[in-house]
Amino acid sequence: MAPAPSSSQVLGRVTLVTGKEEFLNERTVHAVRRAVSAHDADAEFSESLASDLTASSLEEMSAPSLFSATRCAVVRSLEDLPDDLYDRVLAYAAAPVEDVALVLMHGGGSKGSGLLTKLRKQASVTEVKAAEVKYASGYQDFVKGEFAQLGARVAPDAAEFLVVAVGHDLRSLAAAAQQLTSDFPGQQVTLELVKRYFGGRAEAKSFAVADATMAGDADQALEELRWALDGGTPAVLVTSAMAGSVRGVARFLGSVDRSRENDLARELGVPPWKVKTIRAQSRSWDDVGIAGALRAVAQADADIKGAAHDASYTLERLVLTLVGLRAR
Repeated sequence: MAPAPSSSQVLGRVTLVTGKEEFLNERTVHAVRRAVSAHDADAEFSESLASDLTASSLEEMSAPSLFSATRCAVVRSLEDLPDDLYDRVLAYAAAPVEDVALVLMHGGGSKGSGLLTKLRKQASVTEVKAAEVKYASGYQDFVKGEFAQLGARVAPDAAEFLVVAVGHDLRSLAAAAQQLTSDFPGQQVTLELVKRYFGGRAEAKSFAVADATMAGDADQALEELRWALDGGTPAVLVTSAMAGSVRGVARFLGSVDRSRENDLARELGVPPWKVKTIRAQSRSWDDVGIAGALRAVAQADADIKGAAHDASYTLERLVLTLVGLRAR
């Protein structure tokens, strides 16, 4: 989360918002509007799709209002701007109006890239990029950034569990960080706190089943499984969590160099702290056992998606099979 801009950073300038992450783009727009409102409570606000603009409407949006000295205008989907307006937009960016904050939003992709290139060269243009968040580690970094911006600390395993429990919707993750920070001011957000608030989510329940299974705790795994299924967790989420845990240990066992955890984390596709968990789990597995576990998970997944008449029985059998395959 970037620091909120001041009025001097948006008025008399053009804010260029680019990227595919809609939530981050909207956050930037709201930040610009707040900065303008703080400067002038009577400021006028307007917005339009780029495809609906004409030469006259563009001039009207980007000029001081008759009713207020200060104005904020937002143009969405800049990639759809008519070609005959390119020069007018560039001309405005070269000499923006002092009391106007113009926001141009581009949704990513190659369409309109020529206009973006020229806008970026203008001294009055500030670009805010909303890079697409990818992979589990990217969402965990987003969560950590949210907590940091709120002045809170979050444990690495808590950040991972929050992503598993809440999912990959940035708006929901930001709201969860806000809720936890508000309810526990001044405290580090731990795994226990996150589980207390979000442990009932379907994905989180699957995560708990897989963890207990890989640790060899059959009783705990079966109990977590019953809670998950009774709570409506889809069986396919459980097999997916199992598959992820088994593959993590399999990759670890196949690693040549296990000494440098940062390098190993990149190889396994997990954050560095997660390597410690996988390392501990791998002590109870050998190549024969993990190969059998991979086959068992694949078979259970196929059964769940087609052949199985009793999903709960299939999953219970999978838990007991994996616990039995662990090396003694």
